[in-house]
Amino acid sequence: MTDIASLTNLIKPEADALGFELVRVQFVSGADEPTLQIMAERPETGQLGIDDCAALSRRISAKFDDLEEQGNDPIDHAYRLEVSSPGIDRPLTRAKDYQNWSGHEARINLVDAVAGRKQLRGILEGIDGETIKIDDRKAGSQETPLANVHSAKLILTDALIKATVPVSADGADEIEEQTLEEQED
Repeated sequence: MTDIASLTNLIKPEADALGFELVRVQFVSGADEPTLQIMAERPETGQLGIDDCAALSRRISAKFDDLEEQGNDPIDHAYRLEVSSPGIDRPLTRAKDYQNWSGHEARINLVDAVAGRKQLRGILEGIDGETIKIDDRKAGSQETPLANVHSAKLILTDALIKATVPVSADGADEIEEQTLEEQED
């Protein structure tokens, strides 16, 4: 099994060099072969465009190819590389995510139960030091250490969509009309 912490240490400098922040590095099981999934974002937008994804993918591939040529292949089995933006209903992986997305609905899966529950779902109330706060729909206001989080993600809601700034709206108001003759050319 490949060590995700070691992979993250190899990938982070490549993301940093492009001005991106890593959100998550993980292996996802697939039907054919496992996928190395890398999520990153531009700090100023919280998003990553297609050209950004391609640039990061090329850097990571080149670095891993160099390591393989030196006899230090970081992944000793077949896999797919997937680089993406975290998306609107993004995973919450860093302490700052809980503060940045305070006021939005999230689902948090826990290692150890809190208030008799291993999953909390409700409005994030932020983070205080290493303690996450959430107003769970069923259990009310709850707190848990960040270290107790197995996985967490935002829930897609109208409020979240409204709060998410698009990468670029350039050209959205420009409509190009063509006559039928122009379309046939």
